[in-house]
Amino acid sequence: MYNVEGLMRLMEGEHVGPFNFGNPFEFTMLELAKVVQEPIDLNAKIEFKPNIEDDPHKRKPDISRAKELLGWMPYVSLREGLPLMVSDFRQRLFGDQKDPSINTFYFV
Repeated sequence: MYNVEGLMRLMEGEHVGPFNFGNPFEFTMLELAKVVQEPIDLNAKIEFKPNIEDDPHKRKPDISRAKELLGWMPYVSLREGLPLMVSDFRQRLFGDQKDPSINTFYFV
């Protein structure tokens, strides 16, 4: 959801050019897989595949333009936001949730 706010600021502003609305914290693909695995299925198998030739070695987007020119930066971490997204998708797709205490989430 925080990406939408960044895009809105970009569309409503006067700045042009590329802006990165990503997570500024670097993590490995294994760390990402585990964060995805936790709210979905702890028993899900993580498969390791060889890297493709042009696979980026650094997965930490530079959000400095968005921060400096738009006053934007994410305020929900991947670890916090992913379970909320999974819960929301489950509710929308299946009408159920793994954690009934999470119904709706709002960003200010």
